[in-house]
Amino acid sequence: MTDKNGKIFDLGGTTRREFVASVAALGALAMAPGFVGAANAASKIKKIDMHHHFLPQKYMQEEHDRIQANHGNSAMLSWTAEQSVDACDKAGVQFAVASISTPGVWTGDVALSRRLAREWSEAAAKTVHDYPTRFGFFAPLPLPDTEGSLAAIEYAFGTLKADGVNLLSNFDGKWLGDPSFTPVMEELNRRKAIVYVHPTFSPCCTNNMVPGLVAPQLEFPYDTTRTIVSLVTTGTTTRFPDIRFIFSHGGGALSGIFGRIAGIGNAPQFKGKFPAGMKAELSKFYYDTASMNAEATLPALLKIVPPTQILLGSDFPLAGPPPTDVMVKRAVHEFEEGKPSAKLKQAVEHDNPIRLLPRIAKI
Repeated sequence: MTDKNGKIFDLGGTTRREFVASVAALGALAMAPGFVGAANAASKIKKIDMHHHFLPQKYMQEEHDRIQANHGNSAMLSWTAEQSVDACDKAGVQFAVASISTPGVWTGDVALSRRLAREWSEAAAKTVHDYPTRFGFFAPLPLPDTEGSLAAIEYAFGTLKADGVNLLSNFDGKWLGDPSFTPVMEELNRRKAIVYVHPTFSPCCTNNMVPGLVAPQLEFPYDTTRTIVSLVTTGTTTRFPDIRFIFSHGGGALSGIFGRIAGIGNAPQFKGKFPAGMKAELSKFYYDTASMNAEATLPALLKIVPPTQILLGSDFPLAGPPPTDVMVKRAVHEFEEGKPSAKLKQAVEHDNPIRLLPRIAKI
């Protein structure tokens, strides 16, 4: 493995303590004045994938049965970082921010879940260490374990230098606006953290609701929408305005149900929860393009949120390779006088991610 200067890293015999120390040192170097000055040269990063999955093989093997029950994809047991690099190269993606997919790290066993969260994050940090100019990562939290999640936040940001944290859309049937998650939200707000949210199975819909379909096809978009509405209607987004949420798959079914939820802030039970209105709250969030349709869902989402909130996402390797070109090149006819928008393409692929993670521009 080599770093951006061509220095060879041989981590085969590195102990866990040595590796963690090296990651911490790498983060400190990135904050040093000399490093920042040198990084101000023109960046080679033009296209950034914000929805990209790492599948660390120790985690995948250990949790094989649980993961297979959720995904049923044995090919995930052969993932390597080199595969991600190769897929990104073929798609013209220079940088990807990795996250975990369902079923995440929460198993119902507190000790095991804490260990899985740490092991996944350390494996991700090692990949970033090996490929510092190609990857970043969001660290998973073992919610609904509050104490374990707060410890994981400190470790992720303080030691591993994670770019943000990774939550699932629900934990044991509790969506992210649930009051039990308040201590974690308070800490994430204090840190002005990026919080990447990936859908998962809901207790209400664990079986295939429509014969012949699997949950990711139909139920995942609804669960993303449930957690978005939960965050807004509980007042979580107004009480913790400095959390920067990113939602997968264009917010799921959000565009389709917007007409039903646009005015619910006027209902007595939500009085004062989000005084600026539903649309204003939704416009605070970021949404990635994974699984979105260029002709229908993307234009619909852009009727609700501004173009500054859309991020390129591939869902690699679970949904195939990263896109060779962002979908907006073919569609979005209302952004610039009826023409596909090069300006929007630039925003989705580069400018919006850089605004969230300015460190990428220094690579």
